[in-house]
Amino acid sequence: QVQLVESGGGLVQAGGSLRLSCAASGRTFSTYNMGWFRRAPGKEREFVSRISSNNRSTLYADSVKGRFTISRDNAKNTVYLQMNSLKPEDTAVYYCAAGTSILWSYWGQGTQVTVSS
Repeated sequence: QVQLVESGGGLVQAGGSLRLSCAASGRTFSTYNMGWFRRAPGKEREFVSRISSNNRSTLYADSVKGRFTISRDNAKNTVYLQMNSLKPEDTAVYYCAAGTSILWSYWGQGTQVTVSS
């Protein structure tokens, strides 16, 4: 069982930056791929980014490529999402997830990110 707790959300002006963190419980953090997703008001949840368990590969949605950076620290059981050049359309609840290549098994409760124009 893995429990995930996100933090770092808040209100920021367009063009600003935020760094989200997701702390995981359990000893198996390093065996999971970690991902970030978001759900904007009135929209479906969408993929943002993911990082492999061995920290060797990352993937980004086209909408955030070049602005967001995912990273992880397996010693701290934490995954991060550095978000730069934020836009109002980035406003959403951001969720982290842990899983394998075929299934995201565990989800956090989410952290709100609001970008004002």
